[in-house]
Amino acid sequence: MNLEKVIFGFFIVLALTLNFGFFIGDIDNPDHHDVVELFLAIVVNLIATGLKLGDRSHIGAILLATSLVANLQLIGAAVVWAIAVHVSEAGMTPSAMAAIVSLAGGALVANIISVTILVAETLMMRR
Repeated sequence: MNLEKVIFGFFIVLALTLNFGFFIGDIDNPDHHDVVELFLAIVVNLIATGLKLGDRSHIGAILLATSLVANLQLIGAAVVWAIAVHVSEAGMTPSAMAAIVSLAGGALVANIISVTILVAETLMMRR
C-alpha cells in the first residue's frame, strides 16, 4: 500500500465530506450552516490542493483545476460571510446565507468531480 496515495485520497474525500456537511440544510437558514465547518472545508481543500501540485500528468492537471475551483468558491463564501457579519449593517440575512451556501454548492460540485476522477483513475490502474 502506498502511504502517499492513502493520504492524498484521504484529503480529497475529507474535503468533499466537509463541504457536503456545510452545504446540507435549508439554504437560507444560518442555523443549518456552521462557520467552523466552512473554515475546516477551506483548510482541508487548501491541503488537498497542495498535495495535487506535484502531479504532472493530464489527470493531475484536471484534479488541480477542480481543487482550485473549489478553493475559489469556498473562499468566496467565507468573504461573503465575513462581509455579511462584520461589514453589513443588516447582518446575516437569508439572502446572504443563500449566496454563501450557493458558493459552497459550487465547490461541492468541483469536489465531486475531483473524487470521481480519483476513483476512475484508481479503477483504470493496472498492477
